[in-house]
Amino acid sequence: MDQAQIEIQVLGSLGQIGAADWDSCACPEAVDGRPRDPFTTHRFLSALEQSGSVGRGTGWQPQYLAAYLDGMLIACAPLYAKSHSQGEYIFDHNWAHALESAGGRYYPKLQIAVPFTPATGRRFLTRPGYEEIGASALVQGAVQLASDNQISSLHVTFCTDEEASAGEQMGLMARATQQFHWLNDGYEDFDAFLSSLSSRKRKNIRKERAQANAFGGDIHVLTGDDLQPEHWDAFWIFYQNTGSRKWGSPYLTRDFFDLMQDRMRDDIALVLAEKDGRYIAGALNFIGRETLYGRYWGCVEHHNCLHFELCYYRAIDLAIELGLARVEAGAQGEHKLARGYMPTQTHSLHWIAEPGFAEAVERYLKAERAAVEEDIEILTSYGPFKRVHVEEQE
Repeated sequence: MDQAQIEIQVLGSLGQIGAADWDSCACPEAVDGRPRDPFTTHRFLSALEQSGSVGRGTGWQPQYLAAYLDGMLIACAPLYAKSHSQGEYIFDHNWAHALESAGGRYYPKLQIAVPFTPATGRRFLTRPGYEEIGASALVQGAVQLASDNQISSLHVTFCTDEEASAGEQMGLMARATQQFHWLNDGYEDFDAFLSSLSSRKRKNIRKERAQANAFGGDIHVLTGDDLQPEHWDAFWIFYQNTGSRKWGSPYLTRDFFDLMQDRMRDDIALVLAEKDGRYIAGALNFIGRETLYGRYWGCVEHHNCLHFELCYYRAIDLAIELGLARVEAGAQGEHKLARGYMPTQTHSLHWIAEPGFAEAVERYLKAERAAVEEDIEILTSYGPFKRVHVEEQE
C-alpha cells in the first residue's frame, strides 16, 4: 500500500472527530464487551479535555493525530505538545536539564500518551487490518510535525511490548522501566492466592488485612449505578489531599470526576472506607477487558494498613471476581512486592532531533535497560511466592 496515499491531520480538539470513528481504532474489540484499554477511548480522552484537565494553561496541549486513507480513518493517536514533564511517570527531567545546559531548548516536546495515566496500553491506535501501515503513518506524522516546528523530541510512553519492538524498527529509541503488577494464576479466591505464597508472607498479609478491617467502619466497592455524586464529593477531597502532597496541585479537575460518573461508571470500581457515617479513605480503579487499573488513593484519616487493603488487596479480590488477568497498581512502589505484585518491564519510545544529544541518550538507555533487567531479576528472587520443590507447613 502506498504510504503517500495516507493523509495525516493534526486536531486541536477531540471534538473534531466522532466518537465512533476514534473508537473504531482505539477499541474495536469493545463491540462485544469492554475495551481492552479504557484510557484511550474517546469518552475518557474527551473528558480530560472538556473538564479542563488538559488544554490551555495545563502544559498538555492536544495535537491529536488522525491518519486517513481514501477518506477513512485508519489510525489515530493521543498526541500532546508539552511545556513540562509533569504527569508522565517516565522521567526525562535530566534529559531536559542536559540539553538546556548545553544551550538547547527541550520544551516544548511532543508526547503520545494518556495524560496522568501510567498504564500500559496501545498508543498507535489502528483500525483492524491497518496495524502496520497505520502505526508507520502515525510515527512518520509525529516526527514530521516535530521537525517542521523545530520541536526537540517525541516521546511515546507506556506503549505495549509489540509497539516498542515495532517502534525500534522504525528508528525510535526504546526505553525500559518497571512497575509492579499482580498476575492472576487462575485463583478461585483470595485464599487460593494466599496459598501460593510462602508461609511468612501469607501470615503477614492476613495480619495486615485483619488490622485494616478493624479500623472501625465498613468498606464499600462501588461500580455502575451504585456510584452516586456523594461518593465523588468524598473522593475529590481524598484526591486533592494526595495531589497536593505528591504534585503540588491536583492534575485532574473536579469536573473530570463528574464526567466519569456520567460516561464511565460501568468502567469504574471505587473502593471507599466509611466510618461513623462519613467516608475517610478511597481508591479509584478502572476496569479493562483483561486488567484492573489502580489509579488514585487518598484519605482524611490514617489507619494501619488501610491503604494496603483498599489499594492492593481489594483490587486482587475484584480481579479474581471479574476473572481479570492482572492488576496494574500504578507507578513505582517496591512495597507492593511483599503483597504479591511482581516487577514487570514497561516500555516507552523516544525520538530526539539533535543528533549528538540523541546519541548520548541512546547510550544512556542501553545502560539503563541493563540495570532495569538486573533489578527485575533481583526483585523477582525476593518475591513472596513459594519456592519450587520447597514444602512448607502452615
